[in-house]
Amino acid sequence: MVRKTMWLCLCFLLFVVSGYAQNKKTVLYGVAFYNLENLFDTSHDEGKNDYEYLPDGKNQWTEEKYQSKLKNMSTVLSLLATDKVSEGPAIIGMSEVENRDVLEDLLEQPALSGRGYRIIHYEGEDQRGIDCAFFYNPEMFELRNSKLVPYVYLNDTVHKTRGFLIADGMLDGEHFAFIVNHWPSRGAESSARERAGVQVRALKDSLQRLDPDVRIVIMGDMNDDPMDKSMAEALGAKREMKEVGKSDLYNPWWNTLAGGEGTLKYRGKWNLFDQIVFTGNLLKGKKKNFRFKEHEIFRRDFLIQQDGKYEGYPLRTQAGGRWMNGYSDHLPTIVYFVKRK
Repeated sequence: MVRKTMWLCLCFLLFVVSGYAQNKKTVLYGVAFYNLENLFDTSHDEGKNDYEYLPDGKNQWTEEKYQSKLKNMSTVLSLLATDKVSEGPAIIGMSEVENRDVLEDLLEQPALSGRGYRIIHYEGEDQRGIDCAFFYNPEMFELRNSKLVPYVYLNDTVHKTRGFLIADGMLDGEHFAFIVNHWPSRGAESSARERAGVQVRALKDSLQRLDPDVRIVIMGDMNDDPMDKSMAEALGAKREMKEVGKSDLYNPWWNTLAGGEGTLKYRGKWNLFDQIVFTGNLLKGKKKNFRFKEHEIFRRDFLIQQDGKYEGYPLRTQAGGRWMNGYSDHLPTIVYFVKRK
């Protein structure tokens, strides 16, 4: 009788496990963004004002410091989203990278070397030489096209800044377009970032004219908060899901900042410049194969300064001329999309 009972229990367990495997109807994908805060190598790039990041420059940017920066950045990137998706993000957008060489060096770090990520990068016009870039997992995302669209100043041909990097392709068989940004700094007036918002909105509209069903994800260091004019009006990213139509943009970070969380800190106050917004056809709906699930600021204790004047701030690579051997003045952000199989 005991043997028969054990056999029935084993059969029931196998039935449950088998049924669970067959009924796994969804797959989760992570999309992340991280401002790497001045990932420069130790060599001069001709035509760029990168002199402070040379061994004899203001920051005394030695090979030792560069290698430490690579290790720290690769550690963070390797951890993004892995508590929910073992392979890490399908797409990682980045800003403040000097060139393709530093991206290749980054992927050679032990923390990332086994991930199989590929690079999307174009040399831009920024005077300091910092660019935007993507890492993408080719087993998740099939790249079809990519390009860098320049930021165009109004009546100004002298100043140059980061353009808008577009990656277009298929994520698990569905058409996606990703746009990574690094908008003009707070040293410029709001109108400069509003102009960026207008230009990115025009790119979104163009992509939607080519394919009304394309899912568009816009990410980056916007140098503005979600409620600022560049994001809320020029780009048109809306706060509440109920306000968002299929071709509109939804910004989940608006309420996150209102709740007291941010990605960088200035004079004791959190800002949330590092945003990932997306079109309304990724919001919840019974007929949607792909939909938004959740979002998060990637905050871990090791990324935060634990003492001193700037306790509670993101732990930087250097501050006030002092080498901190930290990470970045920004925290990464992640959104998750679920695909119904």
